[in-house]
Amino acid sequence: MVQIGYTMMTEQAGPLELVEHAVGAEEAGFDFSVISDHYFPWLASQGHSANAWAVLGAAARATSRIPLMTYVTCPTTRYHPAVVAQQAATVQLLSQGRFRLGLGSGENLNEHVVGGGWPSPVVRLEKLEEAVGIIRALLEGRTVNHDGRHFSVSHARLWDLPDPAPPIGVAIGGKASGRLAGRLADLAIATEPRKDLLDVFDANGGAGKPRVGQLPVCYDPDRDAAIDRAHDQFRWFGLGWRVNAELPDDRSFAAASASVTKDQVAAGIPCGANVDDFVAAVRPYAEAGFGEIALVQIGGAHQEPFLKWAKNELLPALRSL
Repeated sequence: MVQIGYTMMTEQAGPLELVEHAVGAEEAGFDFSVISDHYFPWLASQGHSANAWAVLGAAARATSRIPLMTYVTCPTTRYHPAVVAQQAATVQLLSQGRFRLGLGSGENLNEHVVGGGWPSPVVRLEKLEEAVGIIRALLEGRTVNHDGRHFSVSHARLWDLPDPAPPIGVAIGGKASGRLAGRLADLAIATEPRKDLLDVFDANGGAGKPRVGQLPVCYDPDRDAAIDRAHDQFRWFGLGWRVNAELPDDRSFAAASASVTKDQVAAGIPCGANVDDFVAAVRPYAEAGFGEIALVQIGGAHQEPFLKWAKNELLPALRSL
């Protein structure tokens, strides 16, 4: 049986609301919750970009059961890996062992804010690999002195150290990241139901490790209203990560997705209130080998009705997958 998660999407709700949504997801019976870590929304219509780590700390204390996870943090540009290690250790302590650290190579959308340019995909993966090594060493309680190709660490040590350390997940979008995740990660993270990605992960050391997918959905009793909202706030999703990782701001995403139609959005995102449509969208993830799928309900103001509907109708239907 697959586990179904809930996404706290920092791009579409303020920090107080995000914590309330996490509490609601726990009460609704979701198996876990993840949070995006952004500095910019994808589109201006989403309208928010709260600090994920502050929200995680509050959510950790406002909930008691539901596991939490970053989906995902880039530990190479906006944050130094030594800082990410400290943040992860603190959230693991605040949540009393319910936290997993999801990492990825990042998007220009969020990382450009600190300057210095946006590196090539090859360099981004080099930086991610080096960052994971630093983070693991610190979470193991070691004092770290490191002078690497991309990062320097001088006499760093975590003084508030969780036991156990949070598991580390790595996002995979292609063969190179799949190989890296297989070697370095405790779990795989992906936003597409692609078995070929998991095959690469398995072949490089990931066999038997958890894998977590993510799927945008748009519940609304009025299907046309759901399609309108999904098109307004999520039409960028179909551009693909080779594009999404490179564009620098919301205006770029608005321009790049200007020709995306409502029909195209509705074909890729389940919209409305037909449970069977949502189950059909989740099923490819389960069939590809994902044991956990985090749903993203589109529209910050539409979380409460979604959570009620999910508790009563959607989650019972998904338990049969």
